[in-house]
Amino acid sequence: MTLRTGHTGLNVTDLDRSLAFYRDVLGFALLAEGKEDDRRYALLGDGGDGPVLTLWQQAQGPYDGGRAGLHHLAFTAESIDRVREYETALRGAGVEFAHEGVVAHREGAASGGIFFHDPDGIRLEIAAPLGAEGAPAPHGSAPTCGFF
Repeated sequence: MTLRTGHTGLNVTDLDRSLAFYRDVLGFALLAEGKEDDRRYALLGDGGDGPVLTLWQQAQGPYDGGRAGLHHLAFTAESIDRVREYETALRGAGVEFAHEGVVAHREGAASGGIFFHDPDGIRLEIAAPLGAEGAPAPHGSAPTCGFF
């Protein structure tokens, strides 16, 4: 038996704010939405089959990286140029970044990307498998995605 990720569910504090971020800034399509006051959610997709991301309005506070659970959510782009396009859009939206610009996944790696936070502080990454040659690696002894 081989498993693969079906979709990722995130608890958020404000569905409207998070939906605007994931739909309008990152480009996910809204597939379905629950609008009952005590059961608000959104299913988001990328043009493939079914949801990629689900947002659940049930968090009472922001993301806490010091608790067990999600470390970060990583998305893959087709090229480093596309990663830079996302960086421009995210900067325009006032998003908080963990590192300045595109960084390598580790010293000398061809892969790399951008590391930032969503409106609830959830750590996110958009990376490409090639094109980050020569980009700095923020941590010499650990993967970049491990500590931000």
